[in-house]
Amino acid sequence: MDYNKLVTVMRKLSLEAGDKIMEIYGQDDFDVKAKSDDSPVTAADEAADAIISAGLRAAFPDVALVTEEQAATHAAQGDTFLIVDPLDGTKEFIHRRGDFTVNIALVEGGVPTRGVVYAPAKSRMFFTRADGQSVEETGDFNKDTVGQVAPISVSDSDNSALMVVASKSHRDQATDDYIAKYAVKDMKSAGSSLKFCLVATGEADLYPRVGRTMEWDTAAGHAVLLGAGGAVVRFDDLTPLTYGKEGFANPFFIAHAPGVDLKPA
Repeated sequence: MDYNKLVTVMRKLSLEAGDKIMEIYGQDDFDVKAKSDDSPVTAADEAADAIISAGLRAAFPDVALVTEEQAATHAAQGDTFLIVDPLDGTKEFIHRRGDFTVNIALVEGGVPTRGVVYAPAKSRMFFTRADGQSVEETGDFNKDTVGQVAPISVSDSDNSALMVVASKSHRDQATDDYIAKYAVKDMKSAGSSLKFCLVATGEADLYPRVGRTMEWDTAAGHAVLLGAGGAVVRFDDLTPLTYGKEGFANPFFIAHAPGVDLKPA
């Protein structure tokens, strides 16, 4: 894989998709439909998916593509593929809370090695460079020229005063019970894959997810976190979370800085 080309293409497509999402976000009203699993989907999900999938297929025709909005791609098999969630945090989008993201990642050998997470309503962009280091870009997000970037890295965690980030839309008692096992200084709530990025930048130490997610929800954020020195492990046995699983469904997981003394489930 030509990582320089990949990062350039992923970054540009995420910005183009972000523009389309924000165009629809700015409308007075937009249609919300229910998918077969009762999760919501909007015109923004579908328009962003069309932009990203067409761009990736044109640039990397020989690499398998898995995208949330195209059920036909969910039959893909293997441990190396491109994976897309064109609008993660659809509920945040519908309720106009801003915590939604565009997610594109490359999985190689079951590990998300490169990815981009773009939050257009918050003007935050995180991606892995060709060398694997994760950065946050600031500026005007020119589609053809990368702006100012700063390398990001996980915090040097203090286990007596941890910062925890948890889901805004999927918080439950099981999550709270697990968090209670730690000495927590403060907590944040965030939507979508931004939670991975908050751990990647050191703004949080720990993100436990005791709830259903799919690989397209997590791959890009996972790649960004890995490139910042963090890790994502299964909740049940603390082994690394892998990709290319049947049906692309994830088990419960914990995203964390390596200095966190993880507690058993």
